[in-house]
Amino acid sequence: MASNRLVCRECHRVNDADAETCESCASSSLTEDWAGYVVIAHPQESQIATEMQVTEPGAYALKVR
Repeated sequence: MASNRLVCRECHRVNDADAETCESCASSSLTEDWAGYVVIAHPQESQIATEMQVTEPGAYALKVR
């Protein structure tokens, strides 16, 4: 993942750099200030997804500022 991607401050979903709103939760609170990511393929079977409260497959930032 390129570091110029935008991350949603609400759900931590990694979005394309030209996104105006989050593709997952539709929030407009996006930031370039994030670190680390995890790709969750099967959230219903993932302990990390449970900890992060993720319910949709996708790429998520671990730390968002």
